[in-house]
Amino acid sequence: MSEFGFRGQVTLDGPSGTGKSSVARAVATRLGADYLDTGAMYRAATVAVLDAGVDLDDADGITRAVAAADIRIGTSAAAELVLVDGVDVAERIRGAEVTRAVSPVSAVPAVRRLLVDRQRALVAAADAVVVEGRDIGTVVLPDATCKIYLTAAPEVRAERRAGQLGVSDPARIAQIAADLRRRDEYDSSRADSPLRPAEDAIVVDSTGLDREAVVERVLDLAGTAVGDPA
Repeated sequence: MSEFGFRGQVTLDGPSGTGKSSVARAVATRLGADYLDTGAMYRAATVAVLDAGVDLDDADGITRAVAAADIRIGTSAAAELVLVDGVDVAERIRGAEVTRAVSPVSAVPAVRRLLVDRQRALVAAADAVVVEGRDIGTVVLPDATCKIYLTAAPEVRAERRAGQLGVSDPARIAQIAADLRRRDEYDSSRADSPLRPAEDAIVVDSTGLDREAVVERVLDLAGTAVGDPA
């Protein structure tokens, strides 16, 4: 497959710590496609909620805070752009405060509807796009060209997330693992758009694979999906 001949949508869903972001960015670069991190959008929305001082049990308040915020997410794989009311929050959204609050914010149906509309608008503007998240193949883009669900063993996911955060202390890694388990349980059991593979998604287990091997696998699947196997 010509790496710059792809047209369509690649969805990359799965839990945190599977390497979705780095894989999705690399795949987008190789395909010459736009890139959209929907998780960053929900995290940015969480920043807006936290800054507004809204209680995380107040669904209406959460919705108002997100609707009022100017949230902008870039679609370039080369550089991350995450703005909330003009402030760069790309680093802040990966912190512990946002990580612990993002699930209850993401679980509010009105918030999901609002952000899904924005995600679809960004995708519609692209000839080719790689979209990562948790409900892209099931809800956001059910007719996507190529759907992939990326997973990995829990302990591997915790180590990867710790590496992203520059954490080496065993106690902190254990806390990261606990946070991942808690978010998985929350997101998998929520009533609106639960975390799960789409029926027609291809599951890729990255436990024993390095990033480049996963990238190559995704590229092969994308090529097959458009009838041009590598």
